[in-house]
Amino acid sequence: MSFRRTALSALSLSVAALSVPALMTQGAQAQGAAAPAAMTPQDLVTLRRVGAAAASPDGRLIVWQQTETDPVTYARKTSLWRSVNGGAPEQITDLPAGNTTAPAISPDGKRLYFIAPRDGVDQLWVKYLDSPDLVADPLSAFKSDVAGFSLSPDGRRVVVWGEVARDCPTLGCSPAVNTALTGPGTGRHYRDGVGFVRHWDTWATPGTYNRAFAYTFGADGRIGGNGVPLDGAVGATGAITGDTPGKPFGGGEDIAWSADSASVFFVARLSNRDEPTSTNLDIWQSKLDGQGPVNLTPTNRATDAMPVVSPDGQWLAWAAMARPGYESDRMVVHLRNLKTGQTRALTQGWDRSVASLAWNADGKSLIATADEVLDHPAFRIDAKTGAVTRLSLNATGEREGHIAAVIPLKGGAMLVSHDTATRPAELFLRPAKGAARQISAANTAHLARIAPVSVSRYSFTGANGETVWGMVHKPVGVTGRLPVLLVVHGGPQGSFGDDWSYRWNPRVMAARGLAVVTIDFHGSTGYGQAFTDSINRNWGGWPLIDLQKGLEAAIAADPQMDGTRACAAGASYGGYMMNWIAGQWPDRFKCLVQHDGVFDARAMAYETEELWFDEWEHGGKTYYQAPEEFEKWNPVHHVAQWKTPMLVITGQNDFRIPYTQGIAAFTALQRRGVPGELLVFPDENHWVTKPKNSLQWHAAVLGWVDRWLKN
Repeated sequence: MSFRRTALSALSLSVAALSVPALMTQGAQAQGAAAPAAMTPQDLVTLRRVGAAAASPDGRLIVWQQTETDPVTYARKTSLWRSVNGGAPEQITDLPAGNTTAPAISPDGKRLYFIAPRDGVDQLWVKYLDSPDLVADPLSAFKSDVAGFSLSPDGRRVVVWGEVARDCPTLGCSPAVNTALTGPGTGRHYRDGVGFVRHWDTWATPGTYNRAFAYTFGADGRIGGNGVPLDGAVGATGAITGDTPGKPFGGGEDIAWSADSASVFFVARLSNRDEPTSTNLDIWQSKLDGQGPVNLTPTNRATDAMPVVSPDGQWLAWAAMARPGYESDRMVVHLRNLKTGQTRALTQGWDRSVASLAWNADGKSLIATADEVLDHPAFRIDAKTGAVTRLSLNATGEREGHIAAVIPLKGGAMLVSHDTATRPAELFLRPAKGAARQISAANTAHLARIAPVSVSRYSFTGANGETVWGMVHKPVGVTGRLPVLLVVHGGPQGSFGDDWSYRWNPRVMAARGLAVVTIDFHGSTGYGQAFTDSINRNWGGWPLIDLQKGLEAAIAADPQMDGTRACAAGASYGGYMMNWIAGQWPDRFKCLVQHDGVFDARAMAYETEELWFDEWEHGGKTYYQAPEEFEKWNPVHHVAQWKTPMLVITGQNDFRIPYTQGIAAFTALQRRGVPGELLVFPDENHWVTKPKNSLQWHAAVLGWVDRWLKN
């Protein structure tokens, strides 16, 4: 298959061509040479990225991982940085063999643990913080990569996890046996009842799972022996089979030590033929005796997650959904008395869905984060009454934006990660009283050299007469009218809120000389669970009305926005909406950008790997049980109305919405004679994450928008 000439011209745009906003007006260029440069995709992919952080109990020492991208080769390297007593950040690791990640500080504050490679395998390492040279030592020699770890409260033990066969007695067996390859050929053989054949972006290996083992540090501080498997030793009474942490995105939030370091609570979903249709994750407790764990949430057939133990060891808190099969149900905080076994819902009366959870150091309250009308703030939850108080942790005078990675410290202080739609994440230390101070400064100097983008919020009356919120992003200081780009978020139960993205970034798009409009249509999070639920069995209904009304409301309120020159773009559900708009709103836009969107609901019902998602969205039925539910909002039925030029993008490793959906949409464009282009990434999944691929993505997307919106 060959591209049309138009596809070749758009995809051959050089990176250098993206350094000047092609749609900027002459009035803006006349502002003077001293004006800061507009942000480019090159800036986006090479910005430093602040990641996982750790703090000593008193907050004196803060360590975090920071990723740098070479601006020429685009190779990425992650190292550890620290700040002592709020002082200037300094890099403390730079191993030539690879990345150093996942910092954790021992409870006594004397040791820093992290993950780094040794002889090609990721191992657990330690730095002794009282040593002046900060020499690091490897503490393990596992045959499989260490994917993560969790230190016990007493500092004497550690849980380590990674991907290994279920019958391995420790983290890695030799020789490794891939039970999917039965030979003598290369075919994978999946037998009846295997569960996932592929998940997210990886083909499953039957018999291999994420597994966690508890080890005791020896007298020399190192790890030895097989450890104790949290899922139970092979043949042990009550042993279970499943991923811990969960795949593909589970991590340390799935593991919690008891306060006395004698047992471990963890999240797991049983792996069997029902797994692709199940959201039944449970909280399990291992007493570290080699026997099978105990299921603490057997009566809830929906998701239980994020276990955290109170400092005094009396309470286990976790977040739980109520409806099986629904991955976007409200996450309600629950408490379990670990002495009596009694449980209760703590935040049943709070109509928000918890995204993270941690105990305050005094054990009297918990700190949670949740979406709240375009923001993602932190909240204090009283452990006795369940009363919720919204906190203001913003330390920069900006909008509250997105608060994440809250680490409560002694005395009421908190270490938080804060980002907005105009700035990537940095770490801030918020004392119990007084102003917060910035700890990391990964991108402060770089962003100061880049032209600003304004962000404004607005609301309007959308579908069903309900209030809907949106945002407008525009370059600052630009005169003349601006073309409009409507960007539709995915999920669909998500939010295009006031946070930073390294993929769909409104600041980069606005810097191109566009007025970028984002709308939290019906189905979005942060407005109550009923609003989130309203998209169920309604994919092409109320959300489209919201987008139509919201776009016109934004244009009517701002005379600088040129509504006669508008394109729309979106990924995942946003990509579906591009396909739907093509058939239902074909005369509104000059162009569309469709990334990983559903084109044919019937094919999607049988091809996606997470069946619970697709079936819930269509009334909890399979396609053969209720074909009318899938066909009601199926874009494939309206191809005859397609006339809007469309760029289609997909990743071959996308198993959530398989790449064949994108190829089918491109074929529809070609058969209809509608201008179209197709960009396929053979090494990307549902997202585009690799630096060079991101640059190519931006070249294609911005070049396509330029083509149709230039005067």
